[in-house]
Amino acid sequence: MADTGPAAGSRTAIVFPGQGAQVVGMVGAWCVEHPAAAALFARANGILGYDLRALCAEGPADRLNTTAVSQPAILVTSLALLEVLRSRGEAALVGASLTAGLSLGEYTALVFAGALDFDDAVRLVDVRGRAMQECAERRPGAMVAVLGLDRARVAALCDEARGDDVLGVANVLCPGNVVASGSVAACRRLESAAAAAGAMKCVPLEVAGAFHTVMMEPAVARLRAALEATDVRPPRIPVVSNVDARPHADPAEIRALLARQVVGVVEWQASVEHLLAEGVRTVWEVGPGRVLRGLMKRIDRGVACHGVFD
Repeated sequence: MADTGPAAGSRTAIVFPGQGAQVVGMVGAWCVEHPAAAALFARANGILGYDLRALCAEGPADRLNTTAVSQPAILVTSLALLEVLRSRGEAALVGASLTAGLSLGEYTALVFAGALDFDDAVRLVDVRGRAMQECAERRPGAMVAVLGLDRARVAALCDEARGDDVLGVANVLCPGNVVASGSVAACRRLESAAAAAGAMKCVPLEVAGAFHTVMMEPAVARLRAALEATDVRPPRIPVVSNVDARPHADPAEIRALLARQVVGVVEWQASVEHLLAEGVRTVWEVGPGRVLRGLMKRIDRGVACHGVFD
């Protein structure tokens, strides 16, 4: 990769949110006003066999929030919002030199970077979401955000609270925001242990399963098979992987990392730090919500952050 590092000047990155960003009403009048955005939902509806746009616009929330639906919903909404930016002639889309996405958002980043076609990405995320939901239904789990403690301390508390259950660090989002995942009982024990260890707060997440743990292992084989049947191309710009916080150009490596991501730790803080080390000083969050902009400000307040409707 040529001309990298802070000396390369002020670079722009596009980042995409993951599961949990969905909310009823996240698709509104802007979709009607931008035919290219509406066309993406029409294509997705044909692939999925249900009206994704109506679920994003009108709910019901309990269906939109299922893992099987929320994952394609966030992917397609984020890509539709890209079309809004394109219709404005937003220079950031042309000038962006790196991209990344939080967990599910990595698929969106791969579409933006030209490594995946839209239709293939929708099919992959449909397989991913359904397989992960089935794992959660078969073996219920939980996730909890521990605020105010560093990764090493949360990992040690997981070791103490695990017992005979599954429990471990799942997401490292920013300094002082580490998410653990595992069995429901183990997560509850972790909440008590973290409070006693001086955590500012523990926030149980509204999820159905122990994502990014071995409890999702049955989903890996299904996703790997779908990935092997999908055309993946070298990205036109670097896409930072959640697994190792590094970009990869080899399609075989990209497939392998996407499969590992389901059971591996999401290294979001390290991914952002990689963007910063490459000279990124402007970030656009493209998708529902503003979670990634909030995390960015916890990592480096000097980065200029933008959203589609800011």
